[in-house]
Amino acid sequence: MRVEHRHVIYVQGYDPRGLAQYYRMFRTELRKFGRLYGLTTSVGRPKGHSDGEFAHESASWIIETSGDGWQTKTDYDFLRWEDLIQRDLAAPLWQTLAHGMLIYWGLVFSGTMGRFWKAHWRFATFISWPHFVLLNEAIWSAGAAWLVAWGLQTLGVHGFLVGCAAAAVFVAALGSLVKYTEEQSYLLYLMADTIFTWQFSHGDRPDWDARIDRFARHLVTVANTTAAQEIVLVGHSSGSFLGSEILARALRLDPELGRHGPRVVLLTLGGNMPIVGFHKRATQFRDNLWLLATEPSIDWIDCQSRKDVMNFYPFDPVAGHGIDAGANRRNPTIVPVRFREIIRPEHYGKFRWKFFRVHFQFVMANERPHPYDFFMIVAGPVPLRERIAHPATTLALVDGDAATRENAWMKLDLGQKSSISGPSDASGTSTRRIG
Repeated sequence: MRVEHRHVIYVQGYDPRGLAQYYRMFRTELRKFGRLYGLTTSVGRPKGHSDGEFAHESASWIIETSGDGWQTKTDYDFLRWEDLIQRDLAAPLWQTLAHGMLIYWGLVFSGTMGRFWKAHWRFATFISWPHFVLLNEAIWSAGAAWLVAWGLQTLGVHGFLVGCAAAAVFVAALGSLVKYTEEQSYLLYLMADTIFTWQFSHGDRPDWDARIDRFARHLVTVANTTAAQEIVLVGHSSGSFLGSEILARALRLDPELGRHGPRVVLLTLGGNMPIVGFHKRATQFRDNLWLLATEPSIDWIDCQSRKDVMNFYPFDPVAGHGIDAGANRRNPTIVPVRFREIIRPEHYGKFRWKFFRVHFQFVMANERPHPYDFFMIVAGPVPLRERIAHPATTLALVDGDAATRENAWMKLDLGQKSSISGPSDASGTSTRRIG
């Protein structure tokens, strides 16, 4: 029951910051985690892999964590996409705006946006946000253009020259507003994200597909060679659908993946799978979700939060896509997470309105002890599926007194077998409340 060695493979979302900034955040948050529970933690420097092209597409480091009566080593792989994302963001401003608007209104008229609204209105509002911002900036730019035209006409200039001057002012003003407010509005970034997910769902991103295939082969290699007791494939944000693709493709490469080595667990955090799966063309993606839903040799745990506008909540990643897995369905286990119980009350009032900060809380240190704790999942002594099945017991291992900790270990060691079970809904999934 005690994990002495774990292998984590982390799949980042559509985030251009990449390895350097993520590692700094990880190191800082690991220290906070250690202070919160009174644990000893250490983390090594990132190192690239040595196998050819893959060396530039991932990095790894080692985490050592110890508490009262336990010590866990974690091999942590960080899978990289930032070069592909930065290439998307380097596209000309007007190209991104035109392409983004074309896709957005295509989603509206195809009915896909309506499905987003029905599944989770907050997420639909979030992906509509850059278009509201663009409309507002266009109105201000049009106002500036009208003032210039009015001024020229007052000076006696009329006709074609006035129209040309007004158009030039509009274009210049709109371009400047978009460019220089980007750090506050994230307009171009969010539009680039929408463009990417639309292209990916339609099979128009061979560069991403090729990398997913290499990451799937890496997962198969790890499963066949690691000495770890469990492998946790973590997908945060857009990493949720990327991680599910990696695991499904790995299972197609090696159908015995979860049977001949350590237990393999897919952990999706703050997921937004419908931005791919709701497109009619994404048939292969939905087929892969069916595979994960019915594969008995792996576990899939999906953590969602109502407070996070960038994930779908509440949402069943299988039934919500219209997938009928029948009696063979065993995944995912859906875990609602209340950030109010994780963040200290004096901080929560400001925290709740910082939408990107809320979204990243899934992979940051807690401010209060809680059964959901990303770093305890990554570096703690209890296998992930036991942690979800027995949340109060696993929390007592680090948050109780000596007698409570000993009793918790006895409960885990003496016979509460690994099984994730909860009150099932009509679709056959399992939902566990861990708060």
